[in-house]
Amino acid sequence: MELCCVMLQSATNKIIFLNSYKMKLSIIFGVIHMIFGVCLSVVNHIHFRKSIYIILEFVPQILFLLLLFAYMVAMMFIKWAIYYPQETMDCNNSTVSCSQATLDIIRYGPSCAPSVLILFINMMLFKSSPPTGEGCQEFMFDGQDLIQYVFVVVALLCIPVLLLGKPIYLLCCGHSKKSEHISENGDVNQGLELTPETFEAPSSSPAHTEHNEGDHQMGEIFIHQAIHTIEYILSTISHTASYLRLWALSLAHAQLSEVLWTMVLSNGLSGSAEGNAGSYVAGGIILYVVFAAWAVLTLAILVMMEGLSAFLHTLRLHWVEFMSKFYEGAGYVFQPFSFKMILESEDLEEE
Repeated sequence: MELCCVMLQSATNKIIFLNSYKMKLSIIFGVIHMIFGVCLSVVNHIHFRKSIYIILEFVPQILFLLLLFAYMVAMMFIKWAIYYPQETMDCNNSTVSCSQATLDIIRYGPSCAPSVLILFINMMLFKSSPPTGEGCQEFMFDGQDLIQYVFVVVALLCIPVLLLGKPIYLLCCGHSKKSEHISENGDVNQGLELTPETFEAPSSSPAHTEHNEGDHQMGEIFIHQAIHTIEYILSTISHTASYLRLWALSLAHAQLSEVLWTMVLSNGLSGSAEGNAGSYVAGGIILYVVFAAWAVLTLAILVMMEGLSAFLHTLRLHWVEFMSKFYEGAGYVFQPFSFKMILESEDLEEE
């Protein structure tokens, strides 16, 4: 393991390798994080006794996320597993003839590894790209084009279900009454919801008024569900790209660490390179001073500044990308337990 790390640090393509590797890792973590957030919405549906919403909202949401973005993550692992470095002849040269066995080996060589991003874009656009060289294939395995076509079609079919399923259910089965909050001792808000209902005086034609209110409420439900659907579909793309901030933070941290090592601490370690006793003494003094400067810069830049930056970015990822998959912000206003409010409410009831 240590030998691999040393070889990686001295490799000329270190930045290229780490750039691609960390970008894929950030996407993998992001997709898993969002899938977990969507799964938490099931807890809300069960808690509020709206199990039908599991079929009308959760199932199309999780299918859309799994068939597109989880499949992209699966392609990353497949690419890491089946493509490996190997020594083969150049079959792109017109003067060289390669056998079928050689072409089969070349197919899984590093030069024929397809780009996951290009495969994903072609899958969404229902198009194809020619192979990069002789013996290479456009897809990673046989039948991948058919699988991608089915995944995209099913994911697209989830959109009308997510858009029309809940409004049609409410239209056919009627509006469910809001569950009344049972006030208990110490419940100082007395069952008041976050958005209190407003009661209007009855008009001269109650039947006509109820009909207009029902149409108005159904219109609001369709509009709200359309906004929710558009927001979810677009957010799966934008939120996945937003997790790339982890890739940028990792690259910045690695480069800052390497700069502090090569430009500060390594100079102190090379102070006794001559090998005599005087150089060792001078090198020790230089290393003592350089180490102090290196420690101060490490704490100030890598620990404090980079740590604060990483905290703020991960906090945003939790609040926006993760919690938007299940958090609604509705419910009852929080009020802390207060004896004063309880006694005052009892006095008012006695009066």
